[in-house]
Amino acid sequence: MASDKPRDLLDERAQLLLRILVDRYIREGQPVGSRTLSRETGLEWSPATIRNIVADLEELGFVSSPHTSAGRVPTIKGYRFFVDTLIKLTPPKGEDMLRFSQGLNDAGGDPQALALSVSSLLSAVTSLAGIVTVPRRAQTALRQIDFLPLSNQRVLAILVINEREVQNKILNVHRDFGADELRRVSNYLNDRISGHSLHEVRDLLVAELKKTRASMNALMIEAIEMAQKVVPEVAPGPEFVVAGETNLMGSNRGGDVETLRGLFEAFGRQQDILHLLDQSLKAEGVQIFIGQESGYELLDSYSIVAAPYVTEDDTMGVLGVIGPTRMAYERVIPIVDVTAKLLGRALKSSN
Repeated sequence: MASDKPRDLLDERAQLLLRILVDRYIREGQPVGSRTLSRETGLEWSPATIRNIVADLEELGFVSSPHTSAGRVPTIKGYRFFVDTLIKLTPPKGEDMLRFSQGLNDAGGDPQALALSVSSLLSAVTSLAGIVTVPRRAQTALRQIDFLPLSNQRVLAILVINEREVQNKILNVHRDFGADELRRVSNYLNDRISGHSLHEVRDLLVAELKKTRASMNALMIEAIEMAQKVVPEVAPGPEFVVAGETNLMGSNRGGDVETLRGLFEAFGRQQDILHLLDQSLKAEGVQIFIGQESGYELLDSYSIVAAPYVTEDDTMGVLGVIGPTRMAYERVIPIVDVTAKLLGRALKSSN
């Protein structure tokens, strides 16, 4: 996301003071006064010069002055300019990279386990809340269903799930079926439900039966009834996993307890947070939503740093962290970027 003003809006002195102010506020969490700025610049600027520059920054909306202090704090606009223009990114530490590599290896090739592992690692390394959408291929999809006749009014159902998993189930039916009948049953069902997740299949079968029962012949009705017996009732799994939500409690200086409770409830509902993450699905590289930029009131005091993870050209999902607006962006952004690349490689190698 780009800043709404060009870089040349601020001269070099203003940019330097803004960078120092944001850095200091992120580290200390306290309003930054002119004396502190003068000391940290290391330059012999007069106090009046610094006060004037800070006043200009405030007039332009990059900083604000809390009621209880003469010091200044960055605004969302100030954070955005800092992130887009002034930040000096810090590469992840070697020990952090080792933790991620080991965690991905321990998770094996299971997509759900990888998502859980990565969310926990992101949380542990950043001390923020780690969030990872479950890889799309982790959803249980029905690829094919076939039926074979057995004796004594029984039918063998064969389900191919995802790419490799095969499940067999013997059904007790009300009459004997011939091989040709069951072939027509299989063809009819595969045309309608192949490629859908198992919980979607059950809904499709019910809808098909309600919609066309009057015009169906007996065999098609029997086909749907057989499919309903063989397709398990599978509730939709979580679309993302979160780790380290309690880290937000320690950083909740910008919000109140009710806001934090609402955010935790949003993690449980998933849809609102998922909508924000989906905005990063088609993006290239790291996306940053600072405070009100998310458009979600509960996140007014928080930021999301997210990136898509891909296998070759296929975007599998999004990962990132949620933390206070005064998070250490220079460290968090590279960690999210590298982690997305590592997870994409791990999923690719597991296929």
